[in-house]
Amino acid sequence: MEANSYTTSFTVDQTPEEVFKAVSNVRGWWSEQIDGDTDKLGGVFTFSHKTHHRSMHEITDFVSGKRVVWKTKGASINFVKDKTEWNGTEIVFEIGKQGGKTELRFTHIGLTPTIECYGGCSSAWDYYVGESLRDLITTGKGKAEAREES
Repeated sequence: MEANSYTTSFTVDQTPEEVFKAVSNVRGWWSEQIDGDTDKLGGVFTFSHKTHHRSMHEITDFVSGKRVVWKTKGASINFVKDKTEWNGTEIVFEIGKQGGKTELRFTHIGLTPTIECYGGCSSAWDYYVGESLRDLITTGKGKAEAREES
């Protein structure tokens, strides 16, 4: 993995399979503004947040209880100069046992301090992974962004 890519991790009491199920429920922890398949190998989904961010991801690795990888196939991040900064990046969820607990390690490969959106994007991942996904795993209820009414 790229050395300076954004990474965060935490441990929970739930099983690796329960963590995997929560990771795959992207609408439960990231956003209800997700269209497409988030729970199978080869699935493609899009995320959109108003006019600020739109990205399309393909699930390129999907191993129950162990690992999920999304390849960003196209992105438009409208609050930075280079709106394609996420294009070609990978978002990796690694799940494993650590003592009597389950560890989730999240890495956004390519989201490095050298790109403009690093500050805002890493803060967003802190919230969506470190708080919302953790809550979904531990309580069954995440803090996903609500679907916008059209």
